[in-house]
Amino acid sequence: MHKEILLPSHVPRQYADRETLWNAVEKTEEHPKAQLAYSYDIALQNELTLEENIGLAKRFLLEQFVSRGIICDFAVHMPDPKGGIPNPHFHVLCPIRPMNPDGTWGNKQKRDYVLDKNGQRIRDENGNYVWKSVPTTDWGHKETLLHWREEWARYVNIELEKKNAPMKVDHRSYKEQGVHQLPTIHEGPTVRAMEKKGIRTEKGNLNRMIQSANAILKKLITRFQELTAWIKAVKAAQNEPKSPNLTLLLLDYLRKRNAGAYSDKAKANNLKKISQDIVYLEEHDLYTLDDLQTITDQFREKLNGLNRKMKANEKRQKELKELIAAAENYQRTKAVVDQLKEIHFNKRREQYRKDHEMDFNIHFAAKRTLDRLLKDNSDKTMHVRSWKEEAERLSAEYAADYEELKKQREKSKELFRIQAQIDSALRDQQTQQQNKNDPTRS
Repeated sequence: MHKEILLPSHVPRQYADRETLWNAVEKTEEHPKAQLAYSYDIALQNELTLEENIGLAKRFLLEQFVSRGIICDFAVHMPDPKGGIPNPHFHVLCPIRPMNPDGTWGNKQKRDYVLDKNGQRIRDENGNYVWKSVPTTDWGHKETLLHWREEWARYVNIELEKKNAPMKVDHRSYKEQGVHQLPTIHEGPTVRAMEKKGIRTEKGNLNRMIQSANAILKKLITRFQELTAWIKAVKAAQNEPKSPNLTLLLLDYLRKRNAGAYSDKAKANNLKKISQDIVYLEEHDLYTLDDLQTITDQFREKLNGLNRKMKANEKRQKELKELIAAAENYQRTKAVVDQLKEIHFNKRREQYRKDHEMDFNIHFAAKRTLDRLLKDNSDKTMHVRSWKEEAERLSAEYAADYEELKKQREKSKELFRIQAQIDSALRDQQTQQQNKNDPTRS
């Protein structure tokens, strides 16, 4: 819907042309595996018009990126949802190399020599100076990225407030926000297209399970928060220091129900239900409000544990899928890449790379993914078979945890039904006490 290159003031105007810019970036690099650019995908808002979204994106890039000397090639996409939810967004590509004041490309990194206590350079066993590579800019630092995420949220919320929109965006993760919710996984256009056609996919099935689990989690957490608040309120309202007996309260509730029953059959049903509730309380060692508070805390801790376990499981499953796909792509294209070593003439090498450009791109993209995901492992071997076995095991564990979550929901229904009956009995007791203290009320 819109494409534009934003240039800092010291960058030659010729780089406002996309072809000129990226050919120059590639030409500057000598190593075939050199990284050319940082890439960002940023969501726009359905509450804003296309023009407002473009203006917002441009203002953000000018103030947060271009002001730092970063060249920004950005494009706004507005996919046709075909009846679904629109997904406006923009992509940004930024050359990693900074531009010098004279219009020449600068260095990505510089050498930082290791010094001894006297400020002298240290040599290694071969007599070479010891140094480490240090980026010349902070553009690739994690802190910078987090700052940009926070700023983008601020920019968007200002625009939403101008529109009197009730929602806000938050750059923080659910964990950082204290939200007990599992994040869904990115499906991508191919999966979404298949899902729209009614074709069930692995990612789609997982997201449906996550959404269902989130709904259960949200309801349960809300329930237990309400139960905790109710217990505190009842305790505060009780004149006696001793916590009331739950079984006696259920029997009071039974007497009230039977007083309004129209038949012996109704009374028998009431007795049967209350007897089942009393058995439930005894089986779970619940006799007082304090006991109820204890089991509520246990429920909440179990839910939090399930939530943490499912989040970790999902994160590892996502990582394994990346590893497996990268390893398979790497192995599939390895022979093509290795063949280049057998070609010794430059022109033939260039032609070969051009003819197999897609395979080379896939191969080195897979290698970067493997390097990133295996960077903390001393063993860099690709264990595809064991990864697949682990992924299957984690998938089964996730499904089992989901079933456990549903089981906890059923248990909570029983608990909250009993709580409602106890609450009714407490209100009757309170009314009777008020009538006793003030005869004119009866």
